[in-house]
Amino acid sequence: MPKIAPFEKHTIKYEEWFERNEWVYQSELRAIEEHIPEKGKGVEIGVGSGRFAAPLGIQIGVEPSIKMVELARNRGIETVCGTAEKLPFGDARFDFALMVTTICFLDDIKAAFIETCRVLKSCGSLIIGFVDKDSLIGKTYLKHKNESVFYQIATFYSVNEVVSHLTETGFKNCNFTQTIFKPLIEIRDFEPIEEGYGTGSFVVIRAIK
Repeated sequence: MPKIAPFEKHTIKYEEWFERNEWVYQSELRAIEEHIPEKGKGVEIGVGSGRFAAPLGIQIGVEPSIKMVELARNRGIETVCGTAEKLPFGDARFDFALMVTTICFLDDIKAAFIETCRVLKSCGSLIIGFVDKDSLIGKTYLKHKNESVFYQIATFYSVNEVVSHLTETGFKNCNFTQTIFKPLIEIRDFEPIEEGYGTGSFVVIRAIK
């Protein structure tokens, strides 16, 4: 069953996070943007309300929450209701796919990666943005998991776990970028973007089919 209940019930709270943490959001957006191909057709899987797809110029999204679908469409995203584990697209349709904070809400991460591989063209890219569970913020989220209406149903992953799942499902040549090096409440400007992982809480992985 898709983990959509919190997003259906707490839509306003979801949107308020981005307003309250504007510099965190903008820093994450910049880190992801470095991995988005300049050309090609892309899709965001777990597009949410379109907060990332819209500014990144991604025109197609898939999302299981009806409330989120409505918001994404209002931001100009051609959004289809569906899940990552059973994508409503034909084979080899996209040049790249994006998942931002999506993997922690998946029912089956391997099935989702296999499906993503299916809809990508040969040498297509999967770009994943997520909070590393071994990072400063990842450990904080885990400690207070049951206090969050969103994260109490989430499964957090380390970078190595994500890479392992990617490798097992047909992806290779992983490239890493990281940002968000301080607690969220201390961030008042763009955070640095650095290669690799291990010190930043938000990690972006680009893998190739």
